[in-house]
Amino acid sequence: MSDTGKVELDPTVDFVAGTISGMASLVVGFPFDTVKVRFQNPETASKYRSTFHAITTIIREEKFIGLYKGITSPLASVALMNGLVFASYRFFMKVQLASADSIPTLTQIALAGAGSGIVSSIVTTPTELIKIRQQSMLTPTNARKVALQIIKESGMRGLYRGITPTALRDIGYGAYFSAYEATCRYFSPAVTSSADNLSLTSQVQADANRLSWPVMLLAGGVAGIAGWIATFPFDVVKTRVQGSKRITLPNKMGSAVAHGSSSTAATPLLANTICSTRTAVTEINPYQTTLSTIIYSYRTEGPGVFFRGLVPTLVRAIPVNMVTFTTFEAIVHALS
Repeated sequence: MSDTGKVELDPTVDFVAGTISGMASLVVGFPFDTVKVRFQNPETASKYRSTFHAITTIIREEKFIGLYKGITSPLASVALMNGLVFASYRFFMKVQLASADSIPTLTQIALAGAGSGIVSSIVTTPTELIKIRQQSMLTPTNARKVALQIIKESGMRGLYRGITPTALRDIGYGAYFSAYEATCRYFSPAVTSSADNLSLTSQVQADANRLSWPVMLLAGGVAGIAGWIATFPFDVVKTRVQGSKRITLPNKMGSAVAHGSSSTAATPLLANTICSTRTAVTEINPYQTTLSTIIYSYRTEGPGVFFRGLVPTLVRAIPVNMVTFTTFEAIVHALS
């Protein structure tokens, strides 16, 4: 790093460090993600009394591996997702800055982060969909079978069910990046970030040179909490939209009619079907769209439903993001 605080961009280091840190944080926090999904899913929410009760129940009924049900899909896509996040973050930052010597404001960092979140939803949506379907099933299955079942039922388009709430949730990357930078700047008022510090690699390298490890760990924890609180309600909506699917039932004329149903045929979650010898009547799936999910959830369960699962998520966010930034910084220094 030069005296002006500029750090040379290295996309390869960005990608490698981001991938490894992403995998490490995924392994650390995934059990809490499983608990969060179980709380958010109406089908399993009443089964658990607390985060600790959920963890012990899952281990007792599904063994320890049950806490990692569905990890294959996000683990396989972590490289591509991190690559998209970092690359799009740099792009959105560059288009906002007037010159190579401009210092990005927290607002510009937030906007760049939000933009990168929307872009990353292209990868996040199908992986989250597969993960949630696996986590919601009490019987073990693998990501490949779930993906093939989704494609069989709805085609390739079915893999992008819930992309709108996923994108709205991932806008939280704006709060994530800005909270990290704000915490770093608070403990280092004389920061001299420049446009060359657009990659996460550059930011971490600069932070490591001016901040102590405890401050970096604190910044990572604050970033994780801020990122989730900002958009958590949309995560609940996303889980409900992606946790439901469509099935085909015969109508009274004998033709096929598609209706909403739950993620598991054995225990219908969203559709109550009344069958007779001539007709099959199915209630409309209230979790079909983002808007219908918000309205139905609010009317039936109140505003508190949009923060269901927040506790295990915040408990997870602190160590996960500490691991993310610590691992990232270590890899950056090892490769630089």
